[in-house]
Parts: sequence; structure tokens; C-alpha cells
Amino acid sequence: MSEEPRRERADAARNRRAILDATGALLAEHGAAAITMDQVAAAAGVGKGTIFHRFGSRSGLLYELMAERALALRETVQHGPPPLGPGAPAGERLLAYFDAMTLLVADNIELVLAYEAEPPHPRRSEMHEFWAAHIATLLQEVRPDLDGQIMSALLMSTLGGEASRQIVRAGGKERLRAGIRALVAAILNGRP
Repeated sequence: MSEEPRRERADAARNRRAILDATGALLAEHGAAAITMDQVAAAAGVGKGTIFHRFGSRSGLLYELMAERALALRETVQHGPPPLGPGAPAGERLLAYFDAMTLLVADNIELVLAYEAEPPHPRRSEMHEFWAAHIATLLQEVRPDLDGQIMSALLMSTLGGEASRQIVRAGGKERLRAGIRALVAAILNGRP
């Protein structure tokens, strides 16, 4: 006998959305280090216990908020229109991916900082492994002479590194996007 997934009650879904929206707004307004679970509860109009019951911990809450954004991008990568989704040449897809991921990181820099400061969530590596495999696969199509896994790790660390964070916090989101794009294009064109 197969079990159907449990449907979320309407009030639970509203609370979940309110908590995630409040967390995102507080992160954007006050920064990663300045928000507390009490603030999130007050902004969401729920009790602090509701947050802990739903998400387990601050780490769980931040994971869910980060996962929501990352899963939307993954869905587009897997099923969306080209060049980000299937149907475009590998090099175009890789450039589109790094454009999208750079904007995802830049638009959510405070969430990224808060998320990375927490103890790793048990499912944290799932998304990282997906991105690493996606990058490596596309790179191997264009540049089979390169070690796709190593290049994937290096590119991901560049985007997630301290220099990228400083550029974004200084208002250089588009400069960062252009720089990451130029780096990926150089690798694709055989100039690493």
C-alpha cells in the first residue's frame, strides 16, 4: 500500500510562508548577524515555538529559505527554457547558469552569509552536489581536456568566496556578474 504525501493545512502553509517572508525581509534589512528568532516570530505574527516546531532550528529555517531559492533555479536548469534550461549548447548553458547563480547569491547575500555561518544542515550537500555535477557535465562537453570536477569546485568557490561577498556588499552586483561571466568564458574558450 502506498502512502500519499501529507497535505499541509492551510494555516500551516500560511504560517510557513509568513515565517520565510519575515526572515528574508529581516535579513535584507538588518543583515545576517542582527536577526533573532524572536524578531522573526514577531515579524511573522507567530510564536517562536511555531518556528522551532516547523523548522527545528535557526539552521533549519535558513536552510529552507535558501533551498526555496535554489530549488527554483534547479527547476529552471532542469526543465526551463534555453539557454538556462535544456536545448542550448553546453557553453551557453554554463554562462547562463553562472549569470543566474551569481544573481541568486548577490540578491540573497545576507541569507547566504547567515546560512553559511550556521552548522551545516543535514541536506546541505544535496544542492551543492547537484550544482557541481551540472557544471562539470557542461564543462566536459565543451572542454574535455579539463578536469570538470576540479574546475567546477574552483568556479563554485570563486562565486562563494570572500571577495565576491565584498564586491556585492559594496554595490558591485553587476561587476561581479560580469567578472564571473568573463572567467567562465575564458575557460570555455581555452584560456584558463
